[in-house]
Amino acid sequence: MRLLVTGAAGFIGSNFVRYWRRRHPGDTVVALDALTYAGIRANVPDDVPFVHADIAGADVAGFDVVVNFAAESHNSRAVQDPGAFFATNVLGTQRLLEACRDAGVRFHHVSTCEVYGDLALDDPGAFTEESPYRPRTPYNASKAGADHAVRAYHETFGLPVTITVCANNYGPRQFPEKVIPLFVSRALRGLPLPVYRSSANRREWLHVDDHCAAIDLVLRSGRVGSTYHVGSGVEVSVADLAGLILDHLGLPRTMIETVPDRPGHDRRYLLDSSLIRSELGWSPGVGFEAGLASTITWYAENRDWWEPLLARAAVDEAAWA
Repeated sequence: MRLLVTGAAGFIGSNFVRYWRRRHPGDTVVALDALTYAGIRANVPDDVPFVHADIAGADVAGFDVVVNFAAESHNSRAVQDPGAFFATNVLGTQRLLEACRDAGVRFHHVSTCEVYGDLALDDPGAFTEESPYRPRTPYNASKAGADHAVRAYHETFGLPVTITVCANNYGPRQFPEKVIPLFVSRALRGLPLPVYRSSANRREWLHVDDHCAAIDLVLRSGRVGSTYHVGSGVEVSVADLAGLILDHLGLPRTMIETVPDRPGHDRRYLLDSSLIRSELGWSPGVGFEAGLASTITWYAENRDWWEPLLARAAVDEAAWA
């Protein structure tokens, strides 16, 4: 199989490239990334062919499948610059779909649980593949628009597509603006951990390797035209997450600092992932406690990777008014 992986210098994309080469060494993987502020060329191994390009102008001829991770993804930055999110996530995805349509290439799209909006903290339910889209932020809305474009190209033009909707990913090589590497990198520098005032808000946490394994199964055995939820079922509040990280590092919880909520701050996400479990036999293999511990260790041992990136951070999470 010949795969073009877009957004391959980002967090999930680069982990997927590494995963695929380990699991399918006979396949050809080409990495493509625009190398915006969160794209890191060193995330892609040197011996993987790399194309520096925007998805809006990507050449997909000769590939069997495009796996699309390319996206602007930071909710806080989307509050400040929503236009960049719609340009990449909606228009960029549409142009990539058109290229795949012209070349007869299958398209796999990576989406997010945030397209559904949020759940109340006491809601006993979870989002299913049939839940209505109710995005609450510019980032959520731009990803929802991309999902609709993917489905439209399948229904209208017969383009072979699949979609995975994932829970919050964590693991190595995640840009330090995201919550786990943000907390770990600040704790390691002796800085306070900024926790939004709505500190009980919860997220479902999925290790990036489990996400990669799920996409692997969907590409190999998933039904064309289908959407599959990929979630662990493990929910942890942002406040508890900060506490766990400080505990692991042997630091006091007094380092937690309460900051104003970001506009449109979602309360809770939880995915019903029973379809991919029953149909394709997927289940998460990395327990949250072990996965978080290994992730903290990776950042502690790789300061030379994340310290140079701190100056690129687009948002001061403690500055919301």
